[in-house]
Amino acid sequence: MRVAFAADHAGAALKDELRRRLSDAGLGHEVIDLGGDGSDPNDDYPDFAERLGRFVAAGEADRGVLICGSGVGASVAANKIRGVRTAVCHDTYSAHQGVEHDDMNILTLGSRVIGPEPAWECVVAFLGATFSGEERHVRRLGKVLAIESEG
Repeated sequence: MRVAFAADHAGAALKDELRRRLSDAGLGHEVIDLGGDGSDPNDDYPDFAERLGRFVAAGEADRGVLICGSGVGASVAANKIRGVRTAVCHDTYSAHQGVEHDDMNILTLGSRVIGPEPAWECVVAFLGATFSGEERHVRRLGKVLAIESEG
């Protein structure tokens, strides 16, 4: 799986740690860094949310991990992009259930809210999950996509 990471100034350190851990885990994922090195306090979350969101929506990555201070702003911004489904998940249940039921393709984390170990567990749960394809989830996703297409 191709997994892209991006973060604003507040999320850069956590992004780097999670990227490193994923690369070192030997799970066979291709890890892509779309930036945010933390050096510029004017690195704003909408810029990195858009970069990552467009990358995933275009199929250049299968999944994405997006990080800002709380996760909220980045999630809001990324969800404006057609084809992106993301949510702030600070627990493993939400991280895998968002994929299984909602076909979530970007995991958003808040570096000021979650520590590195629980964040890593969320990434593992997110990447290990697959969309269930159950009729009720397909039906609900279809309704979400219809709302998106009206926008």
